[in-house]
Amino acid sequence: MAGRRSSGVLAMLAEAQREQHRREEARRRAAEADRRAYERAQREAQRSAAQGRKEALRAYQQGREADAARRTAELDARVDRLRGVLAAGLAGPAFHPAELQGPVRVPPFDPGPLGVPVPMPDQAWYLVPPPVGAQAADPAARRRFDAEAAQARARYEQDWYAAQAAERQRLGQLAEYRAQYDAWAAERLRWAAGQAEQAAGLVAGLRAGDPAAVVEYFETALRWRDDWPEGFPVEGALTWDAAARRLVVERRLPGAEVVPAVARLRYVKADDREAEVARSATERRALYREVLAQCALRVLDALLRADPGGLVESVVLNGFLDAVDPATGREERRTLVAVAVERTAFRALALDRVSAVDCLVEGLGGRLSARPEKAAPVKPELPTDPAPMVAASTLAPDGMGAGDGDGGDGPDLFEMDPIAFEELIAELFRRRGLRTSTTARSGDEGVDVLAEDPDPITGGRIVIQAKRYRHTVPPAAVRDLDATMVRQGANRGILVTTSGFGPGSRRWAEGKPLTLVDGPTLVRLLHEQGLSGRLGGTVAAPAAAPPAATRRGSGGSRSAAGRAQELSPGQNVRPEPAELAELTVVFGSTGAEADLTLLLLAEDGRVRSDEDFVFYHQPTAEGGAVTLRQEERTATLRPLDLPGTVHRVAISVNMDADSDTTCAQLRDAELRVSGAAGGGWSFRPPADPAISAMLVAELYRNGGGWKLRAVGQGWADGLAGLARAHGVEVA
Repeated sequence: MAGRRSSGVLAMLAEAQREQHRREEARRRAAEADRRAYERAQREAQRSAAQGRKEALRAYQQGREADAARRTAELDARVDRLRGVLAAGLAGPAFHPAELQGPVRVPPFDPGPLGVPVPMPDQAWYLVPPPVGAQAADPAARRRFDAEAAQARARYEQDWYAAQAAERQRLGQLAEYRAQYDAWAAERLRWAAGQAEQAAGLVAGLRAGDPAAVVEYFETALRWRDDWPEGFPVEGALTWDAAARRLVVERRLPGAEVVPAVARLRYVKADDREAEVARSATERRALYREVLAQCALRVLDALLRADPGGLVESVVLNGFLDAVDPATGREERRTLVAVAVERTAFRALALDRVSAVDCLVEGLGGRLSARPEKAAPVKPELPTDPAPMVAASTLAPDGMGAGDGDGGDGPDLFEMDPIAFEELIAELFRRRGLRTSTTARSGDEGVDVLAEDPDPITGGRIVIQAKRYRHTVPPAAVRDLDATMVRQGANRGILVTTSGFGPGSRRWAEGKPLTLVDGPTLVRLLHEQGLSGRLGGTVAAPAAAPPAATRRGSGGSRSAAGRAQELSPGQNVRPEPAELAELTVVFGSTGAEADLTLLLLAEDGRVRSDEDFVFYHQPTAEGGAVTLRQEERTATLRPLDLPGTVHRVAISVNMDADSDTTCAQLRDAELRVSGAAGGGWSFRPPADPAISAMLVAELYRNGGGWKLRAVGQGWADGLAGLARAHGVEVA
């Protein structure tokens, strides 16, 4: 009996052990299944991540390849424009004497918003319905009606008188605007009549063969077309030989840098970099020679096509550029293209089918530099029978005649070629007894003219700077001259300008061997030495559009068509994308001197480096996307070219650090911003006596575009406070 019980217990224990083993085996199998499932999920996640990285890398590489292809296409387009210089000239219309006498249209008077009468209030709008039914007999209802009717009559009378006052104001403004329009139209017509008379005289002089008229006419013909590629100069000189009926043209040529040194760009996946494939020296030389030949042929074609009457028998053309002589280090003029053509032979050419180089050299017998990229010169083409040249003139870079320097009041100093202006200053001091020489334009270290006073006691070395400014010379220019004088080991420094100097500049020069010569003094000195020059004096054409009509009154903006929108402090606007191709910023004021500065700021409101501080000594940033012209207190911005790390551009002004002036001394201060598509905005900052540096406005990123905001707040410690507030280290 006991044995049977023992065997039963053992059987139960064995069964329990087997059950335990089964459960452990099930757990083991479940754990193994979980492990395999986890490993499968891990492998799947790794495969998915690898696929994502692969796709992201492929997209990144495709983007880099597309960017390289886009930039290569831009290079190809530049080369196509260079190869098409002559074709572009041939495709355009020829200049004709009739172009000088085109009609001047005076648009009819348009009153704009002032032509809309102020609506008068209608008494029916103010009627109060009388009580009806049982309420008509209710005294309380009658009293309420009488009170409401009296209030309505009072409102009507108030609104009627206000409308009458607004209408009288409108009529007064309309009469004022009509008077402005009539004055503008009369001035426009008087100017047009004067221009027509001058044009008629020029055409008559041209037909009569008057030398001065011939020169002026063909100068106009050369300036008429403005579709030359970017970077191509339009400077030169034109001379008319009446006896030989020959035009002699000296034309500045573009430099070799107009030919891209890079042929294409390609993305190298292995190194994750963009590689530049250089254009071979042979290809660059051939393309540059082709460009020079096309320039010469286009100038010749423009001159002869502008002469339908056959006045010109021949044209002599010398194309030149300035290059540094490695032997002397001085800049000199070198002729790279020279050709003389007869009218009949040139007009017989089919210029749309010629090879420019072959046509110039073989067809016309001209000379073209074999190595123009090295400025290897050729012999200039001179008239074979050098008769006296009876009329000559100069084409300045902006297309204005610079004058010949004798007779009358002489050339306009504002419009002179920079090199000619420096030569004039050198000649002035040469006649005053100094030995003078102009410096090379590159590497001149801030010196335009070097002079030596031969006096053994008071003489010595003198450095002279010549600045053709229309605005007050900033004190920084005077400080620079002081430093330049020390570097050059000079005894004295002279700063000559066509404008003037402010009190800060004169205070800096006090007690120092510095002489400041302003515009009126310069003109007087020139006349004393038998030279000539004037400061402007030409009559500008009246505005091409009449003044805009603007209704002034409470509420609304004062802006109207053709005028800049005025902003109030804190107001912001969103320029259209077309405007953002290039923004022009101009700060104008009278009274005390102030400098325009700009800061490129990151998302945290601080500069990324000191290179983001754009001021007098550092006038550009981001490859020219921001450029400052301090002497004009003007800047140009290309927001679309700024990198994504630039989130704001701060536009500020600061008073002269060497004076005790504040922003309260800025009279008639105004910031004007003009867009590439013709839009414009203006802001008149407050004249705050507590600050000497002001954040006038800021351009900032917003919603994928840019916004412009007027600010008008500043710092009492001037430029130093402005700089520190934006992360610029100040010593």
